[in-house]
Order: sequence, then C-alpha cells, then structure tokens
Amino acid sequence: MESMKKLQTVLDLYLKHRITLGYGLVTLLTVGGERIFSTAVFQCPCSAAWNLTYGLVFLLVPALALFLLGYVLSARTWRLLTGCCKRGADDHDDDTGCSACCRACCNAGQRGALVCAQLSGAAAIAPLTWVAVALLGGSFYECAASGSRFLARRLCSDRSPQCAQQLPLVPCNKAQESDVQDLLMDLRAQSQVLGWILIAAVIVCLLIIVSITRCVSPVSFLQLSFWKIYVEQEQKILRSQATEHATELANENVKCFFEGSHPKECKTPSMKDWQQVSELYTFNPKNQYYSMLHKYVNREEKNRSIRISKGDAVVPILGFVDSHGMHATAEL
Repeated sequence: MESMKKLQTVLDLYLKHRITLGYGLVTLLTVGGERIFSTAVFQCPCSAAWNLTYGLVFLLVPALALFLLGYVLSARTWRLLTGCCKRGADDHDDDTGCSACCRACCNAGQRGALVCAQLSGAAAIAPLTWVAVALLGGSFYECAASGSRFLARRLCSDRSPQCAQQLPLVPCNKAQESDVQDLLMDLRAQSQVLGWILIAAVIVCLLIIVSITRCVSPVSFLQLSFWKIYVEQEQKILRSQATEHATELANENVKCFFEGSHPKECKTPSMKDWQQVSELYTFNPKNQYYSMLHKYVNREEKNRSIRISKGDAVVPILGFVDSHGMHATAEL
C-alpha cells in the first residue's frame, strides 16, 4: 500500500512537470546525439565535390527529423488529424473519399491554423537546439564551408593561388600550405559566432512571443493557474475512470466468453460522444468552460452536439488544454 502511494506521488509529480521534463529531456538527448554524431559518425570526406553536401546533410537532415518527430510526439497533432478524413466523408457522402478527405483536411487547417503554428513552434525547439550545438562544435560547418566555392573566393582572396584547391583538405589537416591550414580557425570562429547568434535570436523571439501571448490573454494570471490545475485533474480523473470502465468491460466480456452467457450492459460513451470531446478547444468569453469535456457535459440539450457559436476562438495561451491525452504521448 505504501509503495502504491509513493508510485502515485511520483506519477502526480511527473504529470505536473511533464512539459518541463519533456523539453529538458529533448534538449539533453539532442545535445548528446550531436556529440555522438560529430565524434563517432561524422567523417568529413575532405573533397571539393562532397564537403558541402556532406556537411549540410549532417547539419540539417537530423534537424528536419527532429522537427517532424516533434509533430509526431505531440498529442495536439493527432487530436487535429485523427478521424479528419472520415468525418469529411460522412459530411459529403456524394463525394469520393479522396475529395472528401481533402475538403475535411482543408477545413481543419483553416480552423486550426493557429494550432499548427503553435505545433511548429514547439516542434522547432529540438532542431534549433541541434543546429546551435552543431555550430558551436564547428565540425559540420567547417566541412560544409570548406567545400563552398563562394566562401573559398572570400577566404582565399589574399592568399596563394592554390588556396581554393587546398581549402577542402583543411578539416582533415591535410592542407600543404600553413596559411591555408590556418583557415580552419577562421571557419571554427565563424561557426561558433553563428551558433551564438542563433541562440540569441531564438531567446529574443521566444521572449517576444511569450510576452505578446501573455499580453493578449483573455484570462488573468490566477485564473490561468487555476485552469491548468483543472486540466491536470480532469485528465488524471479521466484516465482513472477510463481504466476502470475499460477493465469492467473487459472483465465482463472475458467472463461471458468462458461461461457462454450474455454480457450485462456496460454504459460507455458513444462514438459521437468521443468525437465531441476530442475536438480542438475553442474559447468563448460568454461561456466559461475549461475543456471540451466541460463544454460537452454542459450543453443545453443532452441529445444534441456541441455547436460552434459566435465568438469561439483558438487562444494561444490556452494551448495546454489540447496538449493532454489519455497518455503523456500519443500512441501511433
């Protein structure tokens, strides 16, 4: 019993701080991955034909992969996309599946444009961290820049005629002329300066965005704190109740399977109910609802769906309402 209480305490702490822990873990894994790549995997070919391509691939392709992974691991992505084509096909039975899917996705995109922007901003944290750490390390930039003809003309403008030909050999310390090999320090300095500029730019942009988001917030600081507590508690209770009901239904079905009896009725939400509470949250100052579930259970007529009313809007600072799911991360 004591161990269960400790486990519950740990789980509550994780749920409370999972966003901070998630960003910290992403940053740590990104920095560690970059160090492993640059020391154990990355080997500059020191070739005029391959240096630029090879360096850019190691610098940008992992960043792109991390950016896409940020979308995949976000619960809001799947809240926006799950069932979008099916709902479009149901609403437009006279259309083909492809055209209905396209129309539904366009409608979802129009309604969730701000959500997509927020998803992109959150997904960009890991790739920007990768690029910044890679630039501070210098290896990828040194290799790519040494294969650039544009940079070769600038770096070798006042050096020997052989400078441009030997520049691709600089990352491997194979340049025959010492003044050409000294360009390695210039390339490393350029890389690190770009890295710090990127870090400063990201911090300034983040500060501006957070400040503007807070400034236009329709709710006060204390109500926002209460709202976050409510969402955390709602999701925790929802997980608990879902587990309890799923266990009860599974026990009843397995029991009836072995006994050959007819199962008793277990009340569970309908497909339409699940779809209603899975929609993107929209804020309306006229109705103080803290989540789609809160809005759904307070609808005027119990046999009717949630209607989009005038004044409903996606508010950036309330993005945390949609960032939760039954689990901490979305299951594919």
